[in-house]
Parts: sequence; C-alpha cells; structure tokens
Amino acid sequence: MKLIGTDEAAERLGVSGRRVRQLIDEGKLPAQYVGGGYVIDASALNSVTVYGRPGRPRKNEKERRAGKKQKVKK
Repeated sequence: MKLIGTDEAAERLGVSGRRVRQLIDEGKLPAQYVGGGYVIDASALNSVTVYGRPGRPRKNEKERRAGKKQKVKK
C-alpha cells in the first residue's frame, strides 16, 4: 500500500488539489487525515471518475447568441 498526498493525487487525476479535497469531503475518494493533511492510498485513485475539464462549462451556440442580443449600447 503506497500512500500519497493530495498534491500527487491531483496530479495523477489531472485536477486541482482543491478538487481532490472536495472529492474526499463528498466521500468519493477514501482518505485519512494524518498530521495536518490527507493521505490517500494510491490504488484508491482507480475507483475515482473525474468528468469533464476543469472550469466553467462552455455555453452552447444558442446561449451565446442570446447573450449577444441582450447587450444594449448607450
């Protein structure tokens, strides 16, 4: 059993350290709090599915057009 920190887990999953801690808080990623930080069993990363890309989802074409029409010049 190899234990890793949140930073290494984030790098392996391709997400931020904040997202890793969020997954831990949601119970989706098992971890133990030890000495001021979380440690994660490296094999537990195989059971976690991270969807999509980081950041806000892009608007579809219809939403972008609607946003442009709402702008009013003064």
